[in-house]
Amino acid sequence: MEAGALAVRILLVEDEPRMARFIAKGLRENAYAVDVSADGEDALYRAEISDYDLLILDVRLPHKDGFSVCRELRAREFRSPILMLTARDGVDDMLAGLDQGADDYLTKPFDFRVLLARMRALLRRTKEVRPNMLQVADLKLDTLSHSVTRNGRHISLTAKEYALLELLVLRAGQLLGRATIAEHVWDEEFDPFSNVIDVYVNRLRKKIDQGAERQLIHTRRSEGYILSADPDC
Repeated sequence: MEAGALAVRILLVEDEPRMARFIAKGLRENAYAVDVSADGEDALYRAEISDYDLLILDVRLPHKDGFSVCRELRAREFRSPILMLTARDGVDDMLAGLDQGADDYLTKPFDFRVLLARMRALLRRTKEVRPNMLQVADLKLDTLSHSVTRNGRHISLTAKEYALLELLVLRAGQLLGRATIAEHVWDEEFDPFSNVIDVYVNRLRKKIDQGAERQLIHTRRSEGYILSADPDC
């Protein structure tokens, strides 16, 4: 699992189905929440109604090409990083994308590890400074290696469990409802009213709190969940 996902939501704009499936699958396996769009007009609509931390944008798209999408998003004050993908490796194309407001440019075919590295670099530039180490009481998360310990004991988590725990830790002391958790850890097709979130929280609680002197993950019935060292939260 790649380090650095940090409860990030991504809009992937790619019209080639096989490429879109390949990228989305790889990102989800690395704990990113991913929405997929297949054309420029739809991408503009999605970016308008949802908050994304990063946009991966193919140049050649139906209805409206990636250059136009990038230019219009920046005109609308879309501030999140934009990484453009293209099958053309000419310098002119790269400069055209950057001139429209793209933050980086990647030529197909590419090594998936390179895509992840470029994404990490872009996300580090965003307004929120994300520390390498997170800690609440004796619970520690290394955001680079995705390792988790509680009182020195290593805890093994799946990618989705880690993404959920990291969101709870980043917002420690805050009540997080189902819709907020679904938006940051899953994607737009996830039903926040299903019991999947409850199942994942219960799995996390067993791994994090079982055998510990103090419970960190708390449930507010019908409201959501809080991670806090305060037993009265």
